[in-house]
Amino acid sequence: MIMKNLLNVIIVPMFLLSSFQKESELTQKRNKVSEKTVQKGDRIMYLFFKAAKDQSGSEKIVLQDSKIMEGRLKVVPSFDRDEVQKGDFIITVQEAGGKEVSRQLVKDPLNPELEVYEKEDISRHKAKLPDAEFSVRFGYTENIQSVKVEKAADDGVQLLLTQKL
Repeated sequence: MIMKNLLNVIIVPMFLLSSFQKESELTQKRNKVSEKTVQKGDRIMYLFFKAAKDQSGSEKIVLQDSKIMEGRLKVVPSFDRDEVQKGDFIITVQEAGGKEVSRQLVKDPLNPELEVYEKEDISRHKAKLPDAEFSVRFGYTENIQSVKVEKAADDGVQLLLTQKL
């Protein structure tokens, strides 16, 4: 009986002490994580483009606007070379020396694929638009200097726009 009381007197305070220590460590870790996100000041760059076809049938791209907002991209879009099809645009953001910061794929905005719901079936059709607007977003860094827009063609890629930001 004395042993049982002695064990209760020693073990119960040890469990309580260890649980309080774990809880205070978790609180400290949470505070450090929230300080890092506030201090880092993540930002997102939005680029807004307009694409139009001229009389000869070639595309003309214009950078309409760019905005930098506070925030963090939850998912960074990945660029897969195998997914590029004829007519798609490849948007590349570069540093001052021409080094690539990020690259994204925009499915052909002038010929989007639309789903048509009929009575018994769903079908896909390509629409041909004379002009279209599209946007992309990137994680912003101070080193970003220019944007380049290329179009995928049968014989490679053709440069449509290079512009300093």
